[in-house]
Amino acid sequence: MWSTFFLHEEDGRPVPPGRRANALTSRHPGDMSEVQKGKIKLAFFVAIVGVVLTVLGLGTEYWVELSPPKNFYNNQTCLAAHYGLWKGCSRTLWVADIDPERESCGPAELPGESHCNYFKFYTTGENAVIFQKTTEKSLNVAAAMMALFGLFLMVMGAICITTALSKGESFFLKPASVCFVLSGLLMLLSLTVFNQSVLSFLASDHSVPLHHELSWSVSCIGCAGVMLILGGILFLLLALPFSPWRRCFPPKNESDS
Repeated sequence: MWSTFFLHEEDGRPVPPGRRANALTSRHPGDMSEVQKGKIKLAFFVAIVGVVLTVLGLGTEYWVELSPPKNFYNNQTCLAAHYGLWKGCSRTLWVADIDPERESCGPAELPGESHCNYFKFYTTGENAVIFQKTTEKSLNVAAAMMALFGLFLMVMGAICITTALSKGESFFLKPASVCFVLSGLLMLLSLTVFNQSVLSFLASDHSVPLHHELSWSVSCIGCAGVMLILGGILFLLLALPFSPWRRCFPPKNESDS
């Protein structure tokens, strides 16, 4: 009889009846339901897709492709170039391999002899010269630093989410949300600064006519920024103590009452 009236703590001491309701209804602050963990994992997957796209974009040099007219040098080969944040490459292409309807040399993915060199922005501070045009190192370095800081914030956000799932603490969702949203904004801002550096590069000299286009690495970074911001917003919604959907659209039985 008494065993049903009193609750017992872990050390065997009885819990007074006045605390029985609290003991039955309260949950440990570290507890997290499996449904909540599933939602966090889904949002984390969205953020991880953004992280993977970021690493893919930062590790490649197909941010912008530069191509003069395909018959600018001679009628057999032409020279195209492409570069990213860290290095630039020039590629000698056969004119016969280029689409006859295309006026410029390229695309850079065509087979040909390629030469790549890392930029000296980060070592000796020298600007790079491509097709007699000079890069703007301050803008290139700024774009790279933003991208690297954004990558650092992604790592911090991932650590927060891993801690939240392992400890069962929803507190870590808020700093993770801030980290992922800021990292996504930094990636988009890095693209803006890089595009400005390309325009400054093209305006440095006009002796060689160039056609330029942003390539697939930029697409990866742009998609990564959107995915990171979306993941951060999802983490923020999951960290709220109430459901925004229920708050905006309450069930009919609740609204009628």
